[in-house]
Amino acid sequence: MAKVYYESDADLKQLKGKTIAVIGYGSQGHAHALNLRDSGHKVIIGLPASSASRAKAQAQKLEIVEPAEAAKRGDVIVILIPDHLQPKLYKEHIAPNLGRGKTLLFAHGFSIHFQFIEPPPDVDVVMIAPKSPGHRMRELYLEGVGVPGILAVAQDASGQAEKTALAYAHGVGCLKAGVIRTTFKEETETDLFGEQTVLCGGVSALITAAFETLTAAGYQPEIAYFECLHELKLIVDLIHQGGIKYMRYSVSDTAEYGDYTRGPSVIDNHVRETMKKVLADVQSGAFAREWMKENEAGRKRFLEMRAKAQDHPIEKVGTELRKMMAWNRPATEEVTAAQAKARA
Repeated sequence: MAKVYYESDADLKQLKGKTIAVIGYGSQGHAHALNLRDSGHKVIIGLPASSASRAKAQAQKLEIVEPAEAAKRGDVIVILIPDHLQPKLYKEHIAPNLGRGKTLLFAHGFSIHFQFIEPPPDVDVVMIAPKSPGHRMRELYLEGVGVPGILAVAQDASGQAEKTALAYAHGVGCLKAGVIRTTFKEETETDLFGEQTVLCGGVSALITAAFETLTAAGYQPEIAYFECLHELKLIVDLIHQGGIKYMRYSVSDTAEYGDYTRGPSVIDNHVRETMKKVLADVQSGAFAREWMKENEAGRKRFLEMRAKAQDHPIEKVGTELRKMMAWNRPATEEVTAAQAKARA
């Protein structure tokens, strides 16, 4: 069974009198920083002068300094900028300001596990990864609930790395729900695999393929959108609430029978073999190297794929149909924010 920690496992003295330097103020950064501050910790924000996020942090009356100054002053340095930007920022601004007794903390293991960042041996390297988008993490903290998280220790130079991570997890509110112990390897590889095969790649490709199959057969795109995309939320909400069993209990017997008999023919052995190949690329670091090279080359292929996907008929149909849904918050600002976060 997995090791799970709760509030009683944290020694709050571990962070007493220490400065926590949060590098980045995007989706995760703002939630970590505000939760830590509201938990009574001293927090400073590391952002370059050009960052558009400075205004947001200033509005919250947080102290903002350049990343190098934050790394110099911080006892715990929390790196919460996108994966592909971390190695350069670390090399130029953080590494020169590290020293014995400091802690590097990550919310995702990518840079450490694939050795794009190689810390010196005299610092602790830990991870606290809340399993929630930043805005939801902040909301639940304010409600006194908290979101679950994951804890890992990659390097324990001080002998106190786990205690520091647990005190931090308490500060951001995760220990109210529970934090599971893992490794940087396990978190990174399962996270990438899940994104690629199910949460992002698998779901979006499945939806698009089903939409294209129906429209190619002559069905109206609006009806195809409702049946293959819109209703997915209803199903996912049921699964999220009570697991796959509860979803099957909630849908019609006809739908449940179709699930058992047709689902395995869509997700067949060929798909399973493809998943194994995807996992192998994650495990070997091939995907990580490919992604970093894509960024080094200016993201041309990535941006072309993004533009092509955004121009797909399913997006145009969806834009019009969502105007019918008064309860549904317009996503324009969210899309803009998501695309801009890499520049924060």
